[in-house]
Order: sequence, then C-alpha cells, then structure tokens
Amino acid sequence: MANKRSIGEWVRQNIVTVIFIILCAACFILSGETPAYVAMELVNRLARNAFIVLSLIIPIVAGMGINFAITIGAMAAQIAALWVIEWGVGGFGGFLLAMLLTMPIAALFGFLIGKLLNKMKGQEMIGGLILGYFANGLYQLLFLFIFGNLIPLNTPGLVIKGSTGVANTIDLTYGSGGGIKYALDGLWKLSFGPALYICCGVIAALLVVLMLTKRLNAKKGGISIGILAAACLLYQIPAVASLFSMVTVPMVTFLVVGLLCLFNVGIMKTRIGQQFRAVGQNRTVANASGIHVDHVRVIAIMISTVLAGWGQLIFVQNMGTFQTYGAHEQVGLYAGAAILVGGAKVGEVGASYSKPGPVITGLGKAIEALRAKGLTVEVPAKGWEEHFTAVAGLVADKDTAELVEWAEWDPKRVKGAAVRIPDSQAVLDAFGTRIADGGGALKLLEAGA
Repeated sequence: MANKRSIGEWVRQNIVTVIFIILCAACFILSGETPAYVAMELVNRLARNAFIVLSLIIPIVAGMGINFAITIGAMAAQIAALWVIEWGVGGFGGFLLAMLLTMPIAALFGFLIGKLLNKMKGQEMIGGLILGYFANGLYQLLFLFIFGNLIPLNTPGLVIKGSTGVANTIDLTYGSGGGIKYALDGLWKLSFGPALYICCGVIAALLVVLMLTKRLNAKKGGISIGILAAACLLYQIPAVASLFSMVTVPMVTFLVVGLLCLFNVGIMKTRIGQQFRAVGQNRTVANASGIHVDHVRVIAIMISTVLAGWGQLIFVQNMGTFQTYGAHEQVGLYAGAAILVGGAKVGEVGASYSKPGPVITGLGKAIEALRAKGLTVEVPAKGWEEHFTAVAGLVADKDTAELVEWAEWDPKRVKGAAVRIPDSQAVLDAFGTRIADGGGALKLLEAGA
C-alpha cells in the first residue's frame, strides 16, 4: 500500500513530465516513423540543445525563475559568429574564437540584464521576456543598418544583394577548413555502440574512485555499476542494437555538456553557490546574513547569459547555417519548456537543495566555547522548524531573520541543538572568524576553543 502511495506521489509531483512522455509515445505511434530514425533525431537534438537548456539552472537556483533573457545571450553568440565568418577563421579554432568573442559581449549584456531585473524582483520571467523583445529591435538595427553599411562586410554572401544589411541566412561553411560548421560535432564521432561502451566505462571508473575515496556509498555505487553493465549487455540484443543503427554520437559535444553539468554541481558547493541557494530561498534572510543579494543575482544572470551564448554557438555549428533575424527568437521559450518538462519546479527549486536543518558534524567543543562566552541562546532540538527556516547552509529565525547554526552533536549526549547567534561581530572579536561562514569557520572555532 505504501508503494502505491509513493508511486502516486511521484506521478503527482512529476505530472508535466509524465504527460509529455505519454504525448510523445502517442505521437510516435501516429507519425509512422521508424524507431531508428526517432533515436537518431533524439540524439542529434540532445547534442544541439542540451547546453543551452542547462544554462538556465543557476538563475532558477538563485530564485529568479527561468531566464528568458538568454535570448540576448544567443544574440551575442550570433554577433561573434558573424565576425568569425567575416575574418575567415574556420575549424575548431574558429569555434573557440567565437566562444572567446561571445564571453565579454554576453557578460556585458548579462550585467545590464541583471541590473534591470533587480528593479523588478518577483517579475523576473516576464521582465526577461520583454527584454528579449526589446533587444531584438536593437539587434535588427545592428544587423540591418550598421553591419554592411556603417561597418562594411567583405565576405561574399554575408550582405543582402542589391541592398545593405546582413543576409537573411548565414552559411557557416565560409572560412578556412570549411568554416565552423560541425566544428565541435565533427571532432570525434562514434556509432552508438562504441559510444555507449566508452561512456559506461568512464562512468564506472569514476564510481569506483568515489567508492574508494569514501565519497560514495558502496551499495549505491554497486547498483549504479550494475545498471551500466546491464545497459551494455542489453545493447548486445540484435533488436535493441537495431534501434540505434542510425545514431552517430558527437562525443566532444556531449563531453562539453557533461562538463557543464559538473560545473553546475561544483559551483553549488562553493561560497557563491551557497549564496545562490540562500538568495533563491529567502532574500530577506540572505540579506540579514550579510549576503549582497543584488550582486549575487547579477552574477547568476551573467553566468547564465554567457553559457547561453556558448550554447547558441553549439546549436548553430550543428545546424551549419542560421537564420540571421530569427534563430535566436524562440531560444528562451524552447529552453524554458525543456527544463520544465524535465521536472524543474521553478517555485520550489530551493527545496531540492535544502534539508530540514543543515547538519554540521563534530562541533561540540565549538558550541561549548561559544556558550561559555555567552554568545549563544539554545533552542530545543525538536520542533525548531516552527520558529526557524533553513536557508542553504544557514538557519534563521522566521520572525527576526537572526542567524542560527544547526549542529549535530554526539548522539550519546544530544541528538541536535540549534544555537542562536545574536551578535556575529562578538563571535568575530572572540574567535577571529565568524560562525556564520559555514563548516570551515566552525572547525576553526573548534580548533581555537
């Protein structure tokens, strides 16, 4: 009975994803396309779009919702691509040059977007949409009047014949080495079978390393390795292998997408990542804890806009051409739809990063030292949720926004105790560091106690 309830709860929480899968299955049956063709298109579109979808994660974590202003990052990428073609730089070097040019342009745009979105807190998504429409007018002014008129373009096919302005379609094959078409996808391509074996082998090796270094539970690691082995064995069945007979996997592109996944995970473990979470869950509490909320929000949008620009470059090099005046327009809507179908809950995104009380172990002596100096007021371990709220690595009083740390003590003594910090400056004066800075600072407190 409990299993039925858990399944029902999972379906309820992921209803958008479930309905999307059902619709896809129904449309596949009605389309009459072969499974092999659908698998090929699925892999191609994953390679083409995954990076730009993942660029939305950081602003969501920071509580800004879906960054529809990534459209402006795509514009920055297309400006960079235009100049790479004009200069005749092709191949992987041309693609890297386009990425390099995109970064400062998109970062500047992201800074301006972030500043403006700070003026419309709570309405960031609609603000991002409107910004995209407004920026599109400036983009068209740039491409129709400035480029090819005030700033001459000499590469054949870039300018509208008999007029001024950039042509409606830009062919990325211009330049040395065939331009930047497939500059990333073409570096290393494999059929699905070898790609599957290599990916499973690399992931299995990483899991073994994590288990040996005690960073991963042996049971979970063993189950994961078993699933990878089962996938490889399943591919040995001729009927399964035939489903992927048309698939060619661009290995470097998926490697880049994987690196972005690691970046998103890694940055959340840094100080700025903790600030993203804190701001996303409660701006008032984050501000009370000393976080410059507006500054953190601007950084989140800047990172997202730069990543979106790079994602647009991956998209257009996969296509080989792009519509000058339309390739960027629906980027934000499609990426936003993809991340929502994937299971993201914009209004609850912070909940996936917080547990009922951040737990920091081995702090008995530090807490005792703080108590001895009269710097704490203890709160009962049970029922503390009624009066306090968890915000990333911190806990705060719901009424006063006063900082609190949650410490897991020796189980033989007390299961847990929340310790109020009424004066962080007093802690700083007494110990030379702040207890609110997290686990590292608390360990320093313990060492100095």
